[in-house]
This record gives sequence, structure tokens and C-alpha cells, in this order.
Amino acid sequence: MRHAPQQCPTCGQPLEIRELACPACATVLRGRWVASPFSRLSPDQQAFLALFVRSRGNLSEVERALGVSYPTVRAKLEEIIAALEEPEPAARPPAPRSEILERVARGELSPAEALALLRRSPERSAVSAGEEASGEDAPAS
Repeated sequence: MRHAPQQCPTCGQPLEIRELACPACATVLRGRWVASPFSRLSPDQQAFLALFVRSRGNLSEVERALGVSYPTVRAKLEEIIAALEEPEPAARPPAPRSEILERVARGELSPAEALALLRRSPERSAVSAGEEASGEDAPAS
């Protein structure tokens, strides 16, 4: 059986699992699941990890089993550790003011939700900074 692809061939984003099937009874489960972090490993990395576990984490034993140097074993292990680390989620830029207002008009956002988004908007920060600089919001003396 082949390994399932982990990334979209079109855009490169991670794929999600939507369906599982039992080959014995034909039961099908549909939902949305994420793949195990171990599925991000190449077949060679998975084999190395299995050997590492069977060796109870003893790198010298892994070194002997593979016939490679200790630094090579350490490098392979560091490569696997890096592959298993969770990628940082991409920061989503705030929606522009016009998009927020359109969502309110369509009923997708309440006015209170829109106000909260607008307060975080970089457009508002730029306007507020300009107003403060011009003294428009300054109290009268």
C-alpha cells in the first residue's frame, strides 16, 4: 500500500483526512481529521525511528545496526526531530475596513463583532495616529 500524500499538489498546504473505510466490513467514516505528525516522516525516517525505538534510544546501538558513524546517527535524529516539530501557523492579516463593513451588510457579522475587528485594524491605527498628530481629538484648552 502506498503512503498518502501529506500536502496538496496544487498549493502545497497540508491535506486533511476526510474519509476512513474498513476493508473488512465496508464501514465508512466521514469527518475531518489531521494526520499524525509521524506521517510527515519519509519512509527512511520512519524506518530509522523504528530502529531507534527498538534500540531503546541507544544511539550507539543504532550506529552499529546501520554501520554508520555516531555523528551521522545524531544528524538523522535531529532531522527527524525537526520534521516532527509543529509548523508555526501563518499569521492572518486583519481584514480591510471595506470587507468588514460588507460582512456586516450581508449579516455575517454583528455590529459589535465588526467594531472589535475595526479596532484591531491597521487602517484604524493609521487614522488614529493621524488624528492624534493633527490634534483633532485633543481636548480643548
